[in-house]
Amino acid sequence: MQYEGVLNKMHTEFANPIQYYLVFEQAFIHINQIINKDIEIQHIGYQCLNCAKEKKIFRQGFCFDCFTSSAAAGDWIMRPELSKAHLGIADRDLAYEQKVQLQPHIVYFAVASDLKVGVTRKTQVPTRWIDQGASAAIPIVEVPNRYLAGITEVALKQHYTDKTNWRKMVQNQIINVDLIQAVKNTESFLPAEIMPYYEKTQQEIYELNYPVEQYPTTCKSLNLDKTPNYKGKLVGVKGQYLLFNDGTVFNVRSYEGFKIHLSIN
Repeated sequence: MQYEGVLNKMHTEFANPIQYYLVFEQAFIHINQIINKDIEIQHIGYQCLNCAKEKKIFRQGFCFDCFTSSAAAGDWIMRPELSKAHLGIADRDLAYEQKVQLQPHIVYFAVASDLKVGVTRKTQVPTRWIDQGASAAIPIVEVPNRYLAGITEVALKQHYTDKTNWRKMVQNQIINVDLIQAVKNTESFLPAEIMPYYEKTQQEIYELNYPVEQYPTTCKSLNLDKTPNYKGKLVGVKGQYLLFNDGTVFNVRSYEGFKIHLSIN
């Protein structure tokens, strides 16, 4: 089977195990169904996910011009505490920023390697945790906008990491942690204005199971710029990573906007 298209992060479905789909303009591939098959990935070009021009990708699937101008790539994306839409102040496009920022957000704990704190829109639960390769996750607090989520995360980052160790994640090296107790332990760290929301939040644990036949004992990341042609046997998917039998792992999300030719045998 032969496919060609521009990479976007894989679509997912919350099931046991997680279901993965690679979506191209003219076709989609149910990734779970091609585990244990030989795959060839060829990098054949670029296409910016914002302007659709065939320009080299800079970050997050955008060319340099779009990354530095698009509202979808503002600093508040990675640093929610910089959100200003609740004040009616624009960063790049107030209408877009109000649409995204002024909706319920979740501050959460996830365990993909170590215990980490993070922020996501409520509509992205549990997709956000799947994309991170979390084995378990739990909301800490639900708040009505991105700014409040951001200042909560900033407070908690004084005590918890906000990073996932991707090597531990793909190797399934996960710490055991009592998530309910971990949430209770945050109470004294939360800003006072957040406490009413904390008390109302339903703190339910989500368990996530991934379609993996074989976890790598050592791993090396596939870089399409340096290795534009790769062949390997797919043995699993976790987070946004394809796992191959030779220890190669491919982070699909890191290569959004890359145009590829995909062969499945």
